[in-house]
Amino acid sequence: MMKFLITYETNSSDYKTITMDLPSNVTHNGSVCGSDTQPALVALQFGEGHSWTVNTTKNNESYWADMITFTYNTNDTAVFPDAKRKGPVTIVAKDNTPPVQLNKVYVCHNPDFIEAENVTQIFWNVTVQAFVQNGTVSKKEFRCRADTPTAAPTVPPTIANATTAPTTTVSPPPTTPPKPVENPDIGNYSLKSGNKTCFLATVGLQLNVSQDKPLLININPKTTIADGACGNTTATLKLNDRNSSLIAFTFIVKNTSANVQKFYLKEVNVTLLNHLNGSVISSADNSNFSQWDTFLGSSYMCRKEQTLEISEDIQVHTFNLWIQPFLVVENKFATAQECSLDDDSILIPIVVGAALAVLIAIIVVAYIIGRRKSYAGYQTL
Repeated sequence: MMKFLITYETNSSDYKTITMDLPSNVTHNGSVCGSDTQPALVALQFGEGHSWTVNTTKNNESYWADMITFTYNTNDTAVFPDAKRKGPVTIVAKDNTPPVQLNKVYVCHNPDFIEAENVTQIFWNVTVQAFVQNGTVSKKEFRCRADTPTAAPTVPPTIANATTAPTTTVSPPPTTPPKPVENPDIGNYSLKSGNKTCFLATVGLQLNVSQDKPLLININPKTTIADGACGNTTATLKLNDRNSSLIAFTFIVKNTSANVQKFYLKEVNVTLLNHLNGSVISSADNSNFSQWDTFLGSSYMCRKEQTLEISEDIQVHTFNLWIQPFLVVENKFATAQECSLDDDSILIPIVVGAALAVLIAIIVVAYIIGRRKSYAGYQTL
């Protein structure tokens, strides 16, 4: 099973990310089994001019996937509406899967990701044996790393007296409430255009999903890969957490009435994945944002928690945000525009004004009480 996340430029100079699923009706013209001198080749063709191929080579002991080539055709308007660039686009990626012994089948049920340029390839439920020996498929499996999590060591019970059976009844442990979800770790992400960094982001991300019951999901920077596209007026940052989700942030440049250029967050896409098979659990898109607004050439910072409403069921919480999607110089953030939530200086006049109001109220009350006590009324002559 496989699918592709592709970011492409539209005629309006915006960038759009689509999901292309591999259909069931594919052809495999040009596929070959390979030999000692020739690599094995799996070549798939599908849809309106799309194709995917993988080369597999071997030595005397093992085989391994080498290069993966994916070609998508933007002339397919059903998949790529309003694409600026027309025609086939080819992406070449290196597969880092470790070598597999010749007499074993490579199996990977959990999703695996390969990033290359503006395409994310997602694979799951994979079963492969290249260079089958003697025409017989092996029953031995080589499991991918995603299918073999490190098991917690089993601690043997401590026996105080091996010859005497316990005579007391052990009460069940008390039920402890679930531990609250902590704030997410802060991740550092960047995009490059050529050899230059064009996008910088530092942020902790948390998803709030409430389809069946409230669920908080922290995005783990250690398992998250940054991808996307940089442009002069549009930039998109895609964060792919292999364990849970895909999140895309799209920024737009605008001209103000004073003919000053500013950028802001325009759109957020969220896709929740089933970590067992990579299937899409839920997806949501909100393209009506106008947040994180600041001058072009500056960065935007907000240390306090913020909430982005993607849909009725999905929210994105950000922590310690610092982002610059345009005009990055020397791989460093420019001067930051801080959000109003971080601006504590506004509290000073509020506190001073409140204190003065309380003081005036005390003086007025004291004056009224004093006047009542000093009033003697009429005296008898």
